[in-house]
Amino acid sequence: MSMTIINPSSFTLVIFSFTLVLALAMLSLIAKKPKGQLPPGPRGWPIIGNLFHMIMNRPVHVWIHRCMEDMQTEIACFRFARVRVITVTSSEIAREVLREKDEALADRSESYSSNLISHGYKEIVFSSYGENWKLMKKMMTTKLMSPTTLNKTLGDRTLEADNIVTYVFNLPRPGSINVRDVALTYCHAVMMRMMFGQRHFDVAAEDGGLGPKEKEHMDAIYQALDCFFCFNVTDYLPFLRGWNIDNEEEEVREAVDILNRCNDPIIHERMHLWRNKGGKETEEDWLDILITLKDDQGMPLFTFDEIRAQCKDINVASIDNTMNNVEWTIAEMLNNPGILEKATNELDVVVGKDRLVQESDILQLNYIKACSRESFRLHPANAFMPPHGARQDTTLAGYFVPKGSQILVSRLGLGRNPNIWDEPNVFKPERHLAGHVRNSMDVTLMEPEMRFVIFSTGRRGCAGTKIGTSMTIMLLARLLQGFEWTLPNDTSQVELVTADSNLFMAKPLLACAKPRLAPTLYPKIQVYNSEKLFPWKNYQHM
Repeated sequence: MSMTIINPSSFTLVIFSFTLVLALAMLSLIAKKPKGQLPPGPRGWPIIGNLFHMIMNRPVHVWIHRCMEDMQTEIACFRFARVRVITVTSSEIAREVLREKDEALADRSESYSSNLISHGYKEIVFSSYGENWKLMKKMMTTKLMSPTTLNKTLGDRTLEADNIVTYVFNLPRPGSINVRDVALTYCHAVMMRMMFGQRHFDVAAEDGGLGPKEKEHMDAIYQALDCFFCFNVTDYLPFLRGWNIDNEEEEVREAVDILNRCNDPIIHERMHLWRNKGGKETEEDWLDILITLKDDQGMPLFTFDEIRAQCKDINVASIDNTMNNVEWTIAEMLNNPGILEKATNELDVVVGKDRLVQESDILQLNYIKACSRESFRLHPANAFMPPHGARQDTTLAGYFVPKGSQILVSRLGLGRNPNIWDEPNVFKPERHLAGHVRNSMDVTLMEPEMRFVIFSTGRRGCAGTKIGTSMTIMLLARLLQGFEWTLPNDTSQVELVTADSNLFMAKPLLACAKPRLAPTLYPKIQVYNSEKLFPWKNYQHM
């Protein structure tokens, strides 16, 4: 008598296939027909809708925009299993989403990645609209991002703006400089100073760059970013979670583990200091504020998990927009020397060459802000805003939008919409100065008419608009004021190609930087001493 041996991998495949078929059949039985006319969309398959097309067409945002162009529509509906995804490329409909129907569309959809990094939706970006979310939003706007707090931390931001110009000044010349690395170094250092009151996790980099642990932390942030809102199959078929489809679950777990390993010791030590040892004379950074906030009964407002989730929010939100914008802006300027010259001339007129540009100068740097706006329009960091969830049945542009739908406002579609912009694919900063009085101070990075989107608005609006503006313009202005930027000898033009997984430049920008100020204006690199940097090293967990 012979015995048949079943291959474990084959058995797993059989079980997986059976589970998938059974679950899809159940979904089809409970699916509801819409109550009204949905926005136009591509024809889908029974049960799974357009899910197969989504899987086969990567990057998905390219396929979605191509479908909308083929259908000649500025609003479309894609069905991924039971989830309807409504995409928008019109400024008029975007205003309806973010302003007129704001409350009805203020929810968030849940996913494996967002649940993991938010420790069960204990923060502001991913959590559903409700009382807990309102409390966290109020804390963010009135405490962490208040004018008082931002003024108090101005010294930290200025210190890192000083450090970055000296870091570039000290890089070997002649030779090419990796502009992306420079921007990431600045963004990470500012975030660390404002979040934790220190620049490094471990060994300080004396040259002003990122140390090994900071680089690991930065890589984890970007690995996590790649897993958010990226059309993962398990976001639409949640019963598949645990199968590690496309390695997404493993990747986000690795990223979160690294962030926890870096952040948690600092948070533990600081909570012990404030809640067991009497604290400090005053709150010095965002972490101090999160720990010391009290509820109406005088008890700590946030738990450890809520604080670490908020810290991860800030980790992730502080990096990509500024880095991406400055890299693309300098790339466009190198391809358009006349624009680069105008921006540099503005700095020479407004600031001069006998001092470094400061945040207080930003109001008057209209042309540089126009360059940044144009780069945000043409080269957003992400194709879509974070999805808005329909809390109830509603309508958009006269079409029915069922409760539970995801609404994706397209940053890329708005910014390059030919119905909104003349020559939409051309970098023209002057378009943002039209109608502005010469030397006026009203050019900002906000766009109230939603012709393009930099910072989200409405109830789900970005609380960090002011700090995001300051970081972006300060980094760009410092790099332009401090250095004469040129292309390497073997390069005649920057290749303006985007990456597949996001909208960053496909290859980091390499450029040559020649100092254009007196050597005495490049400050000495400043890093904290080891006692202030690593106070938790002797801390024993209770």
